[in-house]
Amino acid sequence: MDLIKKETGFTLRAFITGGILCFLVAVAAQYCINIVHGSYLAIDHMPAGGIFIFFVFTLLINTVLRKMGIGFSSAEQLLIYIMLIVCSSVVTMGFGSQIFPMLAAPFYYATPENRWAQIIQPHIKRWLVPQGAENIRTFFEGLPRGASIPWMTWLKPLLLWLPFIFALYFVMIAIMVILRKQWVEKERLIFPLVRLPLEIVKEEKNKILAPFYRNRIMWLGFAIPFVIGSINALHHYFHFVPLINLAQSIPIFRQTTDIAFRLSFPVLGLAYLINLDVAFSLWFFSIFSTMLKGIFNITGISSAENVGIYGCGGDPIFNHLGTGAFLVYVLFGLWMARGHLRNVFRKAFKGDKKIDDSTEMLSYRTAVIGLILCTIFMLFWLTLSGISFWLSLFFLFGALLLFFGLTRVVAEGGIPTLVAPSISSAQVVSSVGSSNVGASGLTGLGFTYVYASDVRTFPMCPAAHGLKMSEEMGKRKRLLFLGMLLALIIGVFASQWLIIKLSYTYGGANLNSWYFVGGPQAPWKYTADKILHPEGPNGLGWFCKGIGVAIMFGLMFMRNRFLWWPLHPIGFAVGSVWLMGSLWFSIFLAWLLKTLILRYAGPKIYKNSIPFFLGLILGQYTCAGTWFVIDYFSKMTENIVFWI
Repeated sequence: MDLIKKETGFTLRAFITGGILCFLVAVAAQYCINIVHGSYLAIDHMPAGGIFIFFVFTLLINTVLRKMGIGFSSAEQLLIYIMLIVCSSVVTMGFGSQIFPMLAAPFYYATPENRWAQIIQPHIKRWLVPQGAENIRTFFEGLPRGASIPWMTWLKPLLLWLPFIFALYFVMIAIMVILRKQWVEKERLIFPLVRLPLEIVKEEKNKILAPFYRNRIMWLGFAIPFVIGSINALHHYFHFVPLINLAQSIPIFRQTTDIAFRLSFPVLGLAYLINLDVAFSLWFFSIFSTMLKGIFNITGISSAENVGIYGCGGDPIFNHLGTGAFLVYVLFGLWMARGHLRNVFRKAFKGDKKIDDSTEMLSYRTAVIGLILCTIFMLFWLTLSGISFWLSLFFLFGALLLFFGLTRVVAEGGIPTLVAPSISSAQVVSSVGSSNVGASGLTGLGFTYVYASDVRTFPMCPAAHGLKMSEEMGKRKRLLFLGMLLALIIGVFASQWLIIKLSYTYGGANLNSWYFVGGPQAPWKYTADKILHPEGPNGLGWFCKGIGVAIMFGLMFMRNRFLWWPLHPIGFAVGSVWLMGSLWFSIFLAWLLKTLILRYAGPKIYKNSIPFFLGLILGQYTCAGTWFVIDYFSKMTENIVFWI
């Protein structure tokens, strides 16, 4: 049987190659969304750009190197892949494309009508933002030909932001180090997103091409999304080529809501790998939430609360229900891990020799003490930004809870693209009341949108999957942290360099409309509304969170007490999120196919069919990357062949 060789992957050439490819994915992601305006390459937990680059490297480059006798080992390839997914989590939505437009937005988009100059600007700490009205204007509108880019305008605030950002990233990674053994060895979460890279790097003795790439069933699966995506891409060039529409929606409940039927090949492929009860619960609760929203719409049950636009932003009731569910989901998971956590802290503070952490990426002492120190620093930084200490603590707890919960959902449910039901800043304001947060606190919370609003990508999730894959890299993996850190540094600085260069060259307002127009204004519209209309704690929000807590607790209880119970709590946690409305149909198809195959064909056929579904994933991501390259050189724009 083909196996992954468990040898060290921490070679100098692997780090250098990983760094180069990280820079390449950062550049590709920025050029794709801002110049080509094509398929998004770095906004998912399984990034299309990272997969495409890894595919080209393993199939073409490494195959040639192996023929020459100097190919990269399985462990080296895994290090490169881990660096790619960690880097991809910060180059666009996670941080890179958001920070500068959001810092400049309260000045550039201030108008006499919105009165941001009077409402918001007086409460902004100068060290948080760039200075110079003209430099900000030309960032959005472009410089005259021959003018110099004002780099220092952006470097100063960036250097004051980065200590906080990297402290947050360290906390995310440290939490995953602390819980790796619990998730991987004790609970044995399946981590569906690691299946594809692990299959790709498998080697067979005396064979140049990896077994995965010699599998005809895989190439059949690969061909389906690649051909369909390419036909749709060609339609953008030549309109006589027919368009294959993979998404339809049907209005229901007197046209007050829609039910979407979208076929996503990556979601179909990944959902085929997860447990049947998890898959069933994901699509069941999504449909249930859609139906419930429709009933609420026609019966007039609603909330007028402004909770922003993220998660279940348009549905405050479901926003709070999901938040309550996430709270129980996370705390119950930590309660289940209490024995392991007790050992971690005993090792960290007492040095108990009976507890072995030699196989962890960081020692438990480093992870725990680093987590505590970084958390203290982040609280201090948030307080300086204008948020009171207790609200900073509330916000940070909520943000980490949502990051942690999403990571757990992805590790268990295999959903490559997902967001939480709410964001922490909105929950702080709703829970304590905007009048109690104050104008300075609301403004400070507005800046948290840089890293804690569009949470489709963040480093905790790829770190968790990287630690899972590190099992195949031998016992000693302390250098893996260096690889993750290098990937984060390259991702952050490469994306910021390109954002500034592209913005002053073409004008940010002419680049990606979400990152430069819609997204940057979102926190400040919300902030201005809350300052102008101060309110106390939202009682309905607390009530809905309580219902979410009760339902989730009941689902957890039934799941753990009765083997016959069919509903997994993970479905209720994310069922109402807007993305699930687009994903449910693909998950349903995967569940249906897997159920039928296991029942009527047997486990052997199911196992043999897995390469086909892995091919669906790889084919779609490869198609997106291929057409980005073609569109870049042909100067074609708006050719989006892949979104979810």
